[in-house]
Amino acid sequence: MIKHEIILCERCGTGIECKANSYTKCQCSVVQLNLNEVQYISENYEGCMCAACLLALQAEYRELIAS
Repeated sequence: MIKHEIILCERCGTGIECKANSYTKCQCSVVQLNLNEVQYISENYEGCMCAACLLALQAEYRELIAS
């Protein structure tokens, strides 16, 4: 039984179980973003994203600053 709301990842549309009220249990909490990465992502997206998209955007940002 699902206790939390199912929302769509803003980037890929995958259904994810939002646990904003239990952040440490949310799937997105496994991605450790630094302040610059958070800012980069928030400039382009407003809603929740799945961990896979957060990891992809983190890699995109790191590649961008490395070049």
